[in-house]
Amino acid sequence: MTELVAVDIGGTHARFALAEVEAGRVLALGPETTLKTAEHASFDTAWEAFGAQLGRPMPGAAAIAVAGPVQGEIIKFTNNPWIIRPALVSEKLGVAAHVLVNDFAAVAHTVAQAGPEHFLHLAGPDEPLPEGIVSVVGPGTGLGVAQLWRDAAGYRVQATEGGHIDYAPLDVIEDAILARLRRRYRRVSVERVVAGPGLADIHATLALIEGKAVREMADSDLWALAMRGEDSLAAAALDRFCLALGSVAGDIALVQGASATVIAGGLGYRIREQLLCSGFAGRYRAKGRFEAMMGALPVKLLIHPQPGLLGAAAAFAQAHLN
Repeated sequence: MTELVAVDIGGTHARFALAEVEAGRVLALGPETTLKTAEHASFDTAWEAFGAQLGRPMPGAAAIAVAGPVQGEIIKFTNNPWIIRPALVSEKLGVAAHVLVNDFAAVAHTVAQAGPEHFLHLAGPDEPLPEGIVSVVGPGTGLGVAQLWRDAAGYRVQATEGGHIDYAPLDVIEDAILARLRRRYRRVSVERVVAGPGLADIHATLALIEGKAVREMADSDLWALAMRGEDSLAAAALDRFCLALGSVAGDIALVQGASATVIAGGLGYRIREQLLCSGFAGRYRAKGRFEAMMGALPVKLLIHPQPGLLGAAAAFAQAHLN
């Protein structure tokens, strides 16, 4: 058994937890400690702050999930000034072994290792995730996409940039959404619509269709308004978001040859009730001649509370302890 520090670094927060791993599996994951990235000059000083809170010597291994690509000599973060030099991680942190993994690849590791109690049924047959390819799709600040392949002998994870495929409207309202976005972007990818910031453009498009003034508000306020259901236009925008997510998740499953799909990420969990009562499932299936095939694929929602941390630890276990 190996004890390690699991870390999940985003733009605003860095989350730490101790984990125990053995034989390619995560045996235990401790409570999460969350630090604000803005309050620490570097990842190294945040690591030291976690160690000070721990109150005992740090384990000699680290599993680090980062929001962005993990290749190259320097890892830079979009929303905080930290940098990580992969070649110096062991030296800087004082660990004998480590792994660096893309944050959404970490989520796919969690899908592979989480128990059935950490999944909520969304569409298709209500059965456990099968062997073969599982498409993992996660709306958040952007749209994460990964591919998980597993069989009786184990599993493999492939991070992808599937969130940057072209957005394909399916009706006149979505044509209008695309037209609005095309005025701002030469090329409109799916994450311009099926990610947190996309709700504002959906909402503004619906307002213009109805001849209403576009209400300017923070994305977080619009999401809260839409989820409360008190404002019909905001609620309609959220329903449109769910339709688009269903379409995109189905497209990803077709491209990857999936046997199942998992929707992951904090935003997916927050809108779980809306997903269940929206047209998400119908749009996921609506693939023309392949509608029957798509309807036979299980679609789940990942509800594990610490997917980045568990996935980072799982990536370490797979890389070092298989």
